[in-house]
Amino acid sequence: MRRCVLGPLAVVIAVVGVAGCGSSESGSSGTSSSGGSGTTTVKVGVIPIVDVAPLYLGQQKGFFDRRGIKLEMVSAQGGAAIIPGVVSGQFQFGFSNTTSLMIAQSKGVPVKSVVNGAASNGEIGADVTAVVVKKDSPIKSAKDLAGRTVAVNTLQNIGDTTVRESVRRAGGDPSKVKFVEIAFDQMPAAVDGGRVDAAWMGEPAQTIAKAQGARVVASPFAETDPDLTVATYFTSTRLTQQNPGLVKKFTEAMTESLRYASDHPDEARQILTTYTKIDGDVLKNLILPNWPARIDMASLKKLASLSEGDGLFGDKKPDLDALFS
Repeated sequence: MRRCVLGPLAVVIAVVGVAGCGSSESGSSGTSSSGGSGTTTVKVGVIPIVDVAPLYLGQQKGFFDRRGIKLEMVSAQGGAAIIPGVVSGQFQFGFSNTTSLMIAQSKGVPVKSVVNGAASNGEIGADVTAVVVKKDSPIKSAKDLAGRTVAVNTLQNIGDTTVRESVRRAGGDPSKVKFVEIAFDQMPAAVDGGRVDAAWMGEPAQTIAKAQGARVVASPFAETDPDLTVATYFTSTRLTQQNPGLVKKFTEAMTESLRYASDHPDEARQILTTYTKIDGDVLKNLILPNWPARIDMASLKKLASLSEGDGLFGDKKPDLDALFS
């Protein structure tokens, strides 16, 4: 399964494709439909991964229902569909990693983060993403990744930026790492078969690879910042202006969901079986992210600085205060 990421070119092409679309599809309220008793159906663009467990758990617990919101989760084929889907009104809200949102905003895409989504758990060696190598690999640390081929699920995004930071911190030359793009679910086989020297894996790929004997040599999120805000839920700036009440209710319900998931990790783990195919030992052993209610701005400033150094933003830097505050 793919983490919700998209490269800068994908963002620009996709959003240009919807930029000329009018707002008639979503109506002036920005909501997809309304039912009786003041209930509003809200579509949320997601990719079915571990990170969005609080959203499904909050739906199950009634946190959205009691605020008059009927959730409809729409699984996108890839992250590139979510940002333009929100901008065009296909979805009222979406889930995206923070680098993708920064890239989009730096290109003039009218998006606004409204509530936290997921964060690093801060545990080096046991974080939600890891650089993994074969058991008998000569690679012993992130420093050894210099001159090697490392798989990421999307090029020029949060994966290669944070992997470079791990290499840098370990004393290696991040410019000498060669990145190739491979889907998360194909990474365990790619590492085991020697197609790549290492792979930056999310869950459940990381747990699957370790069960096959693979070793973790770096934890890029935790090594970049132990409190790194990895992803958030966002909407269009148009919806924040046209229906601020809905945005407020969604934010409150999602905040309650994040807190509940943080306090009840076993329930968060179990909810995965309702929207993914994860089960058995993988479900039992996979690593969960942190789900803090608050966005960590200091970590995002660091991520933005690293992304800028990697050339992800072009001529214009993202306005982090406008995007995330």
